[in-house]
Amino acid sequence: MDGTEAAPATRAERRQQAAGDTRASILESARSTILAVGSANLSTRAVAEAAEVPLSQIHYHFGSKQQLILAVLEAENRKLLERQAAMFAGPEPLSLQWDRACDFLDADLASGYVRILQEMIAAGWSDAEVAAAVRGYVGGWQRLLTDVATREAERLGGLGPFAPAEVAALMALPFLGAEAMILLGFSDAELPARSALRKVGALIRSFEER
Repeated sequence: MDGTEAAPATRAERRQQAAGDTRASILESARSTILAVGSANLSTRAVAEAAEVPLSQIHYHFGSKQQLILAVLEAENRKLLERQAAMFAGPEPLSLQWDRACDFLDADLASGYVRILQEMIAAGWSDAEVAAAVRGYVGGWQRLLTDVATREAERLGGLGPFAPAEVAALMALPFLGAEAMILLGFSDAELPARSALRKVGALIRSFEER
């Protein structure tokens, strides 16, 4: 210890901290409520009660129910993109990274992220503002996977007839489709999405071993 003490927070800094804490509490309560009732049935009053804040605080921090839901999705999406980027930056071969992505699918279904994303995708079909926001979130995944495909193209000397962005689309779209069908209630016996995705990893491994 050098004997110095941190300067006490100013009034403005304390207000900023309190506002950040309130916003975080609202987001967590909104996330829990969406998982319980779905985004269509979300009540801002119920969220305010769960967060133990006045209803006016939700309108102050987020403006509307729709913006609140998008803020929840944005926060979840940012965390998962960081997780995925770290995973793909690791030393494991692509086949093992694909296997881990399949593990993450179940984790993301359990966390509720997938449900929020799919509900906002559906809402975006009739709402241009929601559609633009969701395209931004999904676009982050496409850019990440395009970087991964570009890396693999350099390592392998090409990707056949496919551009890196096309390979990225072929990596992302099966997961989005599988998520939608799982949420719809298809069992693994009726539509074996999980096992099919796992076998893509096995196919990648067979190429790696040649």
